[in-house]
Amino acid sequence: MRLLGKQEIEDIAVGAALLGTGGGGDPYVGKLMALQAIEEFGPIPLLSVDEVPEDALVVSSGMMGAPTVLVEKVPSGHEAKVAFQTLEKYLEKKVFATFPIEAGGVNSMLPLALAAQLGLPVVDVDGMGRAFPELQMVTFYLDGISATPMVIADEKGNVTLLNTIDNLWAERIARSATVQKGGSVMFAIYPMTGKNLKESGIHNILRLEEEIGRSIRLAKENNRDPIEEILQLTNGFELFRGKVVDVNRKTETGFARGTAKIEGLEKYKGETLELRFQNEHLLAKTEDRLLCVTPDLIAVLDSETGLPITTEGLRYGARTVVIGIPCNPKWRTPKGIETCGPAYFGYDVEYTPVEELVKKGATMK
Repeated sequence: MRLLGKQEIEDIAVGAALLGTGGGGDPYVGKLMALQAIEEFGPIPLLSVDEVPEDALVVSSGMMGAPTVLVEKVPSGHEAKVAFQTLEKYLEKKVFATFPIEAGGVNSMLPLALAAQLGLPVVDVDGMGRAFPELQMVTFYLDGISATPMVIADEKGNVTLLNTIDNLWAERIARSATVQKGGSVMFAIYPMTGKNLKESGIHNILRLEEEIGRSIRLAKENNRDPIEEILQLTNGFELFRGKVVDVNRKTETGFARGTAKIEGLEKYKGETLELRFQNEHLLAKTEDRLLCVTPDLIAVLDSETGLPITTEGLRYGARTVVIGIPCNPKWRTPKGIETCGPAYFGYDVEYTPVEELVKKGATMK
């Protein structure tokens, strides 16, 4: 166990925004909530998965909805506390620890703020190793762990307890409720044992986020290229450099959906990159080349600072570097590809690992 203080939170927020592949909510909002919680309640205990008892009850916490809504509908933090207390009452058991559902901007921060409020530790694990837009898109689903019972709560005091026949129905019903509650809610989801978490979770994700954030901060302080540091740390690849020339973004059915076009600069001059996103960046291609596709990670970085740019933060004229990062091996299994591969999102391409696309310079069919 170790304690997370303010500097650790600052670094984790940056790394979470990068691994969030454009989604997972505004990292700035989440960071402020976590910093405020530390100010009020003190440093947050962080456990490795090995420190969690096998029979302990652990529950994931976070936010569900469109990141674009979060810009104006900022959570108070009370929603997550109510959701947890409601689930504990229903299960008639105390929660031992919480953990982030995904490596996303706000969704890596909210469990930290909640843990400080409730006096709980946070476990260094998540269910994605990145961010995905739907509730069933977690490694726990791949291993047959139920998302429910789950609780969603909004800032008005509305609380909904769900028990569903499977995780796809949990997504559908919770998404509909989220839309009715204003487009974003806080949740307590995937209650499981410590044994489940050890077997199904992606370990040491908060540590990786912290290392990414620290590397960007130190690169800036020491006049090094932060993007090179990121690529080495994540085993990633530079896919494209250019200027954002168009963003088409709308909020519908509880998601931020859209496309962005980036006009190539330097060695990419003469090419145009198209990004497609549903909360998260899911596909990157030029007119004749597929560069990266879900479940591999696509991140857009500021070309000077190396700081990640979220889908709601994309703006005309921004100078960017687009990178691709190999996903966790769990997502490259047949069930992983079926759950969150390109076909699920309606993209008419086959999944090919990003390292193979980079090596071959694959051409769109």
